[in-house]
Amino acid sequence: MSFTSPSIELIGSVRSENEVLFRDLRLVIKADQWTCLLGSSGIGKSTVLRLIAGLPTHVKLDGSIKSDDQLSISNRVSYMAQNDLLLPWASVSDNISLGSKLRGRKYSSEKKLKIIKKVGLQNHKEKYPFQLSGGQRQRTALARTLMENTPIVLLDEPFGSLDSNTREEMIDLTFKSLKGKTVLFVTHDPHEAARLCESIYILERQKTMNNKSLKPPFPKTYSDKSVFDLQHSLLEKIKSNHS
Repeated sequence: MSFTSPSIELIGSVRSENEVLFRDLRLVIKADQWTCLLGSSGIGKSTVLRLIAGLPTHVKLDGSIKSDDQLSISNRVSYMAQNDLLLPWASVSDNISLGSKLRGRKYSSEKKLKIIKKVGLQNHKEKYPFQLSGGQRQRTALARTLMENTPIVLLDEPFGSLDSNTREEMIDLTFKSLKGKTVLFVTHDPHEAARLCESIYILERQKTMNNKSLKPPFPKTYSDKSVFDLQHSLLEKIKSNHS
């Protein structure tokens, strides 16, 4: 499957059965770039992401989610979670092609092998999840996402459970692999947001979003001074919302 990457806009209020969780949200996810949804743990970032993905959730959106090309979003989205969600009884190779099989989509074995090589798993493709390191499991999850080849990719804190060295490797690999995609990246880490995203929305306790637009190049290096300056600014903003 291959589509041109669209821009996406979410407008409206998010409600649970008894209360309004977020009021008058406006989130613009621009085509061909990374947009970040940043906020403290438990504030509802993943809830917004699941709404866009069309995944089951306990809330309702009073509003709309639209793409700028007016086409349906539902069949153009792939989702990568913090947990790798690998099937324990399936090999790396079979886990990577699982999504295509479940959707009844044809896929090329040659394409799958290219993706496996791209993420550095060519020597592990017949292994099972219990035989893999945390980084190898997350590489498998990334390969599964790439196999879907959707123009819209939703990332729900996919680096949070990794050690620092593996995290750096996965951040660089994921950014390069998703070039040209429309990416929404959920994180509670201001440093990740400052390095990777051209636009950062801060989800606040006051039920609103603030947006920061950043200048290229991306991704920025780990030690870039501008990253640390922005990290400090974002952290102070998040703290102020809880004071």
